[in-house]
Amino acid sequence: MKKTITLIALACTTIAYGQQNAASTEEVMRRVADNIIQKTSYKFVDSKTKQQYESTKGLAPSVDVKAESTYNKWAYVNGVLATGMMEMAGVLNDKKYSDYTLHNYSFIFDNLPYFEAIYKTKQKPEYNAVFAIGNLDACGAMSAGLMDANVLAKRKDYSAYLDRAADYILHKQLRLPDGTLSRPQPRYMTIWADDTYMSVPFLARMGKLTGDSKYFDDAIKQIENFNKYLYDAPSSLYWHNYYSDVEMNGVGHWGRSNGWIAVAQVELLKNLPANHPKRAELIRLLLRQIVGYARYQDQTGLWHQLLDKPDSYLETSVTAMYTYAVAAAVNEGWINEKYISIAREGWKGLLTKITPDGQLQDVCIGTNMDEAIKFYYTRPTALNDTHGLGALLLAGSELVKFDRKAAAGK
Repeated sequence: MKKTITLIALACTTIAYGQQNAASTEEVMRRVADNIIQKTSYKFVDSKTKQQYESTKGLAPSVDVKAESTYNKWAYVNGVLATGMMEMAGVLNDKKYSDYTLHNYSFIFDNLPYFEAIYKTKQKPEYNAVFAIGNLDACGAMSAGLMDANVLAKRKDYSAYLDRAADYILHKQLRLPDGTLSRPQPRYMTIWADDTYMSVPFLARMGKLTGDSKYFDDAIKQIENFNKYLYDAPSSLYWHNYYSDVEMNGVGHWGRSNGWIAVAQVELLKNLPANHPKRAELIRLLLRQIVGYARYQDQTGLWHQLLDKPDSYLETSVTAMYTYAVAAAVNEGWINEKYISIAREGWKGLLTKITPDGQLQDVCIGTNMDEAIKFYYTRPTALNDTHGLGALLLAGSELVKFDRKAAAGK
């Protein structure tokens, strides 16, 4: 009898703990997301005259006309933010956040005719990358976010752009002879870990949407090949890059680049058919990465800018990415539930870096690559840099899911 009472008490404690955690996490997510929404304007500004415009309709063509808000730029970080907002909207059942993403994309696409006219004069206007897709950064992440938005928007112009982006990645992006996506600059035929995210989540969504296996096949090829070229067995981490000209890796296990790989693997598995023959292998690769980076988690719950260099600063975008990957893998049943402790510690660390008004601290700014390790050590951080915001919302969403299951006694 005593044992039964103890088990009941433990179950009640677990449920209460789950309810409390879910509510606390939701509050933090809303604080961050609401701050973003509050600071997003839907205006254009002339970069020279500082004149503001509500719309481009009737404006004289000018390359000086720009989107006023950073959140309305065509940039890969805003694609991640769109994905995070859409996921958050579904988890919290609050269309305010999906409406935000829909508004941002419609703001861009509704004004594209103005900028396209300028583009046709051989100039480079705002949203130039929409018209002249020239690299993975220009299309992959924004396309993944756009696909999530178009589930609700159902716009033909969105679908037309997504077809263009898919064609670019499959047929025009630079690749190594074995099909691995690579970059022409700053060193020709260089593999960047970042490009797993700039390609795989979108390709996986295209595979799910169209039912065409070519998208899944390419996405899986990228995950397998990036693991082949970038995984460093002695450290259980990934190098930021691989130089094909000398067949050698770069110098750093840079945090966010490792985070991009983790998130890309999760996004692929979420969209892959349940009976796909490669699923078990992909889960094994993801678990290998999770166990590997767990070994470097700081006692604060955060991870370092250079994962294996404790003298480098603690950085929040990689922490958010890793937290998301672990929590998602647990929620989907891919890995043992016990690994959730890694995500919990990561979230605790992130909470110490969120200001009362909902801004995320210590986010490494956009980062190129360099042959000297000092480059990564000295890369600046910025308050509320968008590189960390989408990942934070994704991480919070997965933790809310987990805690709700605990509260339901599942």
